Amino acid sequence: MTVTFADIEKARILLSGHIKRTPMLQSPGITEHLGLPVYLKAENLQRAGSFKVRGALNKIHSLTEEEKARGVIAASAGNHAQGVALAASSLGIRSVICMPEGAPIAKLEATQGYGAQVVLHGETYDDAYQKARALQAEHGYTFIHGFDDPYTIAGQGTVGLEIVEDLPDIATVVVPIGGGGLMAGVALAVKSLKPGVRVVGVQAAGAPAVFLSRQQGKLVATDSVHTIADGIAIKKPGALCWEIIREHVDDIVLVDEEEIAQSILFLLERAKVIVEGAGAVGMAALLGDKIPDLQGPVCVVLSGGNIDVNIISRIIERGLVKAGRYIRISTFVPDRPGGLQQLLATVAQAGANVIDVRHERWLNKVTIGEVEITLALETRNARHVDEILATLKAKGYHVWIIPPYRPNDW
Repeated sequence: MTVTFADIEKARILLSGHIKRTPMLQSPGITEHLGLPVYLKAENLQRAGSFKVRGALNKIHSLTEEEKARGVIAASAGNHAQGVALAASSLGIRSVICMPEGAPIAKLEATQGYGAQVVLHGETYDDAYQKARALQAEHGYTFIHGFDDPYTIAGQGTVGLEIVEDLPDIATVVVPIGGGGLMAGVALAVKSLKPGVRVVGVQAAGAPAVFLSRQQGKLVATDSVHTIADGIAIKKPGALCWEIIREHVDDIVLVDEEEIAQSILFLLERAKVIVEGAGAVGMAALLGDKIPDLQGPVCVVLSGGNIDVNIISRIIERGLVKAGRYIRISTFVPDRPGGLQQLLATVAQAGANVIDVRHERWLNKVTIGEVEITLALETRNARHVDEILATLKAKGYHVWIIPPYRPNDW
């Protein structure tokens, strides 16, 4: 079965009143930073926190009464899980969702909160998919695919309709790619209405199956995936999605983990919006200058906002460190009255704000008569950090920086 533009229009009618028409945001700060008009299609503000509810609702509405009565099952890293759970509960249908064991806690709890039974299995989406298919065969559930289904693709394509309607002079649309359902639907909708618009897909470098498929001219899968963008961490894209992408998508680019993390922080600071890793890859492509000959106005699809608060905390800390706005240092001071006071006075003289102070007397490296002091400091920028370290050195302190994270610890 193929997907047509008419299917997307039908989906829009069916979904009307059941989903949000998400806003098109423009941040003057982002536009100024990039030097061309940039708009954000805020699917992170959609019901259940992502675009996935569009496709899930469209698919579940297409089921026969017998299929609905058997209950539905799906596999998901999180967002499709919530979309299916919400869609099914709104129609009084039982839902079972298979998720990877490492799925973000926020997504797991939200899925259960929408009324689904959650089964945790395996390390990746593909592991959870196999488990879902096994349970489907065992219990007779109706399977709701997260991306490779005509109704799912048509539902996701309604995002593209809204983009063109809200931005009739749009020149470039940038969309995240995991399994390919959103990319396929948006590309089909946009190209049907505005053939001259450039459509660009973005994948995480740690999950590049569609990028590799384009390079090789055929659908390929990867052996493994590793990315903080769990919503697009897919080993094998959908075959139907791939055919649409191959025909309608102009380019596909990759972004790495640091670029994704920096983009989450950038959007938080500049646009005041919270997105997950998958939702940030489009902005990462813009900030990293990954799209050659970029023309505006540009629309970046923020596909979801379901991010674990612990991940946000790590990203903020790493971002501040990289920008020279936060640093942790250690040094030894004499273990006597006034030792700490003198150190803090020197730091204050250098203009740093002390966030945290820790003492350690019992480590082997600490000699009798000394105490190790670790300071967390709020700083202005990288140059300010250098000035602080130089001031401490001039006062006779031997100082070393404590990395707040391990390399490649994503």
